[in-house]
Amino acid sequence: MASAPEDEVLHRTENGVSWITLNRPEAMNAVTPAQRERVIALLAGASADPAVRAVVLTATGKGFCAGADLRGGTGTGTAPGSGSGPGNSPGPGPAGDRVAGDVARMIRLGAQRLITAVLDCEKPVVAAVNGTAAGIGAHLALACDLVIAAEGARFIEVFVRRGLVPDGGGAYLLPRLLGPQKAKELMFFGDAVPAAEAERLGLVNRVVPAEELQAAAREWAERLAQGPTRALALTKQLVNASLDGDRAAALAAEATAQEINMTTADANEGVASFVERRTPKYLGR
Repeated sequence: MASAPEDEVLHRTENGVSWITLNRPEAMNAVTPAQRERVIALLAGASADPAVRAVVLTATGKGFCAGADLRGGTGTGTAPGSGSGPGNSPGPGPAGDRVAGDVARMIRLGAQRLITAVLDCEKPVVAAVNGTAAGIGAHLALACDLVIAAEGARFIEVFVRRGLVPDGGGAYLLPRLLGPQKAKELMFFGDAVPAAEAERLGLVNRVVPAEELQAAAREWAERLAQGPTRALALTKQLVNASLDGDRAAALAAEATAQEINMTTADANEGVASFVERRTPKYLGR
């Protein structure tokens, strides 16, 4: 698969924060397969790089991500990851061009890999939602650990408008954030949810004026980048897994995470700073 031009996914690292910015404002940042692969690679790189201790995922222009690029794929679903629906779902191409298994494979290797990359990133990921987040774009934002939205942002489960089933983990994410009844309402009707309503529902942590979005994301991300990085990674894993298992599994995972974390330098620093009555200086190790 061709790689995305560097100017379509901007990237920089500042003060321990990896900034990943979708940059196709003329297309409302509808994501292409090449962009998707670039974002996945950058998230994997953030996990592996000790110098990166937090991630911000954002976009340029008026849209955060309007779904998958409707013109970026074949529309037939014949190639893995080449679909063109709201979450790289199969487009309107002739069904006869596909064989059983093509669509499921395309979804697994496309939209689901993108969302999983966010959920599995070992560094905390902050979404700075500057505008409309629709389809896979909404799920991309909601998979992040913290979500800050500009006042004009909107979240839209657009799949039903195209006669499609939500993909990119939407039916996994939304019930866990909202409960099943509200999740069904959003998915059944496909109505836009303004940022203020999204905050009230618990989809968004914080809503700010558009001109303050970057500063608000920077403040949170740099604060996270000064924290105990491995402890945050283990905490993220515990919370993400907590709704999928029973109490015994959750408590066993918690005990294991504690065992692992107590081997880190940051855990020792945290305890020492408490005993010595000083501010801890975490190194992310």
